[in-house]
Amino acid sequence: MAARRHPGSCHCGAVRFEAGIDLAAGTIRCNCTLCTKQRNWAAIVARDAFRLLAGEAALSEYRCNTRTERHFFCATCGVRTFGMGTSPRWGAYVAVSVACLDAVTDEELAAAPVTFLDGRNDTWAAIEG
Repeated sequence: MAARRHPGSCHCGAVRFEAGIDLAAGTIRCNCTLCTKQRNWAAIVARDAFRLLAGEAALSEYRCNTRTERHFFCATCGVRTFGMGTSPRWGAYVAVSVACLDAVTDEELAAAPVTFLDGRNDTWAAIEG
C-alpha cells in the first residue's frame, strides 16, 4: 500500500497537519523514559511528507537528553502531535503521533506493524522479542 495523506490534529484543534503515511509499512514505539511516559506511538515520515496546516504559534517545544530531537505539543491542550529529528536510519524525519491522525480507523491502527526501539539504553536498535 502506498503512503496516503492523513490529516491530523491535537485535541483542541489548534494544531493541524497532514502527513503522507503508509501505516502498513510500520510504526514505532520507543522505551526511552519520555516516550514511555507519553505512551508515544509514532509513524516516521520524511520531512517533505509532512505539512503543518495550522497552529505554529500554538506549538511548544521540548528537548530532552541530547537536545537534538524536537518534541512539539499544543500549548493549549497539551497533546504531543509530532516530533522532528535527524538520524542515520531515517535522515531528516518527522515522528507523527498516530493517536493524532483524525481519519484512521481502529482496524487500520490494529493492523499497523509496530517495531519496538531500545531508546532507554540509547542503542536505537529494534528490540528482538
